[in-house]
Amino acid sequence: MALYLKTWNYYQYIYPTNSLKRILKMKKHIITLLLLVVSSPFFAQSVFDQFEGIAGVNTVVVNKKMFDLMSKVKLDTSDKETQQYLNLIKKIDNLKVYRTQSDRIAMQMRLTAEKYAKTAGLEELMTTNEGGKKVQILAKQGAGETQLKELLLFIEGTKTEDTVLMSITGDFDLNEVPALTDKMKIPGSAELRKAGKK
Repeated sequence: MALYLKTWNYYQYIYPTNSLKRILKMKKHIITLLLLVVSSPFFAQSVFDQFEGIAGVNTVVVNKKMFDLMSKVKLDTSDKETQQYLNLIKKIDNLKVYRTQSDRIAMQMRLTAEKYAKTAGLEELMTTNEGGKKVQILAKQGAGETQLKELLLFIEGTKTEDTVLMSITGDFDLNEVPALTDKMKIPGSAELRKAGKK
């Protein structure tokens, strides 16, 4: 008890009671701020950043600013698919695509996608497994039936094909996504078309 009183008196001498209260209050504010940052959509989305810049992974990352510039490029709008593509890129905030042939990285991608889908509250739209090629499409629904706020596509590769992880965020229509994947030569267009018809 005597040792406790001595220690408390020592801290009171160095840090007066008001100062201790201010320090504790600051700590509470810092912890609250950290929790807000960690729970934000920006932080959640960054879970896939671990696959950027590592050997064995081909990466495509396009942000809203780049999509805005792309939408100003003059294209033949008489083609239906081109029109869908132009409509879509105006509504996308972020696109991230990761491709690999490494079994180890593919496993890591699958586990990361599964964990993220649960924490982000994504719902399964469709899963197919044909010829050893497993395709999973998950999404967060927007205002309309085919309107989405987020789309996650995972294609488990085979011996001859890449494993692909694609994430799209924004406010867009599922039926317009195949136009983008076709233009950018991203696998999964056929499965996305099927999911849009359901």
